[in-house]
Amino acid sequence: MTAFSSSLSRYDAICEAATCELPHPVQSEIEHLGLAISTEVLDTFLNTALQDQLPLIMEGLIGGFHSAALRLQREADRAQNDMRRLQRDFDGSEIKDVELQDATVRFNRAEAAIMIVEVLRDAAGENYTAQTGEVWTPWRGSAKTHVSCFSMIEAKDALKARRVREQGLMDPGGQVVVFRGSPYAKSAMDAHRIYDALNWALSQYPQMRLATSGNHGAEQIAIKWARDKKMPVVLAKADFDRHRRAAPFKANDEMMALDPVLVLTLDHSLDGEVTDAFGPAANIAQKAREMGLRVVSVTRKK
Repeated sequence: MTAFSSSLSRYDAICEAATCELPHPVQSEIEHLGLAISTEVLDTFLNTALQDQLPLIMEGLIGGFHSAALRLQREADRAQNDMRRLQRDFDGSEIKDVELQDATVRFNRAEAAIMIVEVLRDAAGENYTAQTGEVWTPWRGSAKTHVSCFSMIEAKDALKARRVREQGLMDPGGQVVVFRGSPYAKSAMDAHRIYDALNWALSQYPQMRLATSGNHGAEQIAIKWARDKKMPVVLAKADFDRHRRAAPFKANDEMMALDPVLVLTLDHSLDGEVTDAFGPAANIAQKAREMGLRVVSVTRKK
């Protein structure tokens, strides 16, 4: 892999490594494109009969960019596997040398394409959040990014990394803090107290990674906090197609399997409008206590 010059941004360095006859678009152009595309869609459908379907439409738009990045990642993985094989079997011949160079070029160009599509996806997603308050999360696959520390990682990917770490092969680090909250907890008071709780958790666990299901309301607020902090998020999304009613509780099991150091919960809105406890939040708090883990409930400021 190419060593990056310290004088270049990560975006520019990856593009420079991907030697090509044609220039790559600059990062600001891609960010503007993501902003423009998402703005056009939002302006077209907001305050129309399709307003209620807008989250699904935006999920399709941003998710389309994400799917393209995943497909490009598979191309990069194949090129990287070829590079490793050719490096292992290299015999000094011109043929092997040319094959290795070709595989390296394919890998570098795929990496640049992935990064550009990720920037496009993230710009569209951030504009969607800014204009609607909603947070886009991937329905499949982890949403990592080349140009930012912020990422959304599927719980199964995080568990896989943990198993590898236990075998002594790698150590991604991080202290997992689980947050489970009510979809109705989305008032200004709720948001302020969620931010207070997460800021406190970060002060207690400086290597913190946030784990949540990405549900509406409180958990989307938590993801916004993590995005502000450029903190990786582990997503254990409820799979209703597979688990039906048990899906939110299966998601809880995935998060508990990450061995969290702390579980934060907000099982109802703090502004008094909806006071019914959110079952999955109460459930994960009970499971955590039974496991002897630290559990903190988000409450009104005293």
